[in-house]
Amino acid sequence: MMLILLAIALLVGSMTFSAALTAMARKAALRAGLVAHPKADRYHRSVIPLGGGAAIFLTLATFLIAAAAVIRFLLAPGHLGWLTERVHFDPVDFLRRSNELLAILLCATILFLVGLRDDKRALGPFVKLLFQFAVAFLAAWLGDVRVEFFIDSTIVTSVLSAFWIVLLVNAFNFLDNMDGASAGIAAIASAVLLAAAAFNGQIFVGGLAIVFIGALLGFLVFNFPPASIFMGDAGSLVVGFFVALLTLRTDYYQQAQSGSWYPVLLPLIAVAVPLYDFTSVTLLRISQGKSPFVGDTQHFSHRLRRRGLTDRQTALTLYLATLCTGLGATFLYQVNLIGAVLIVIQTCLILAIIGVFETTVRNDPKDS
Repeated sequence: MMLILLAIALLVGSMTFSAALTAMARKAALRAGLVAHPKADRYHRSVIPLGGGAAIFLTLATFLIAAAAVIRFLLAPGHLGWLTERVHFDPVDFLRRSNELLAILLCATILFLVGLRDDKRALGPFVKLLFQFAVAFLAAWLGDVRVEFFIDSTIVTSVLSAFWIVLLVNAFNFLDNMDGASAGIAAIASAVLLAAAAFNGQIFVGGLAIVFIGALLGFLVFNFPPASIFMGDAGSLVVGFFVALLTLRTDYYQQAQSGSWYPVLLPLIAVAVPLYDFTSVTLLRISQGKSPFVGDTQHFSHRLRRRGLTDRQTALTLYLATLCTGLGATFLYQVNLIGAVLIVIQTCLILAIIGVFETTVRNDPKDS
């Protein structure tokens, strides 16, 4: 019960803090001229401030620093013994985790600054990729943001994890192409990962997920269609990084009730929609002889919008698709091989339905 109350307080607190910061960031961005102007490769048709990324980042940074301070100066020395007994904290383990929090914060800060620089004056895609890989490897090496894959070599697992982090960073950066898309999908996917962390009793990862979800929901108050503020690259790079962090730090294998490896598929299924958008738009651009890193209006959300959906309907369709795949993923702990195969097939079928829907030519009323 104590953990549930703490989780609710953390969620409400981070959401309120993020919403307040987003409101302030919107005004500050307009004064500073940090805005997104309408372009041929963008769907919005008015000038929108770009300060949402700062609100998300500052919310995460504030809560991470506060958590590290509480762990180091209160929990570890035993000043809150009554709390550690009630919620089963391990002060020694959490003291080590406070260092990981600082490493994670360092990586997020670098990505935020790179994204902020790109929002002000566009950096080349390869410059951003270079920073992303450097930060991803740093997070895997120093912050222990990596998955073992049953491999003993830290270098190998760090490199593999770095590629996964960069993939998700760019997937959520690509998703930030329409009101509410990137933040909403990230919140839903993180909620699925939070459920997995709670199932495994991972208080540290669960706390990170709750704060992250709260930061996203607070921003969504102003970003849900019609958006009055965008997160920009300063936000989308950080958002993708934290989703990747949660996928890599959540335990899937050893605590599975089935005792099998199937739950390792959970992160792939939880982020199936972002990966679908990233893969489909990349293949479209390459097939057209374009660079996959040059922006356009061929994203999943844009293709749905051209089929006659409103901005809100498009956002809700994205959310529902993510929920459908995510709910299936949560059952991977309780199924056998056949059940796992069925969940994977279900995920593919959901994406196939989306593919059919978004590629169907809308009938023009004039032709009727």
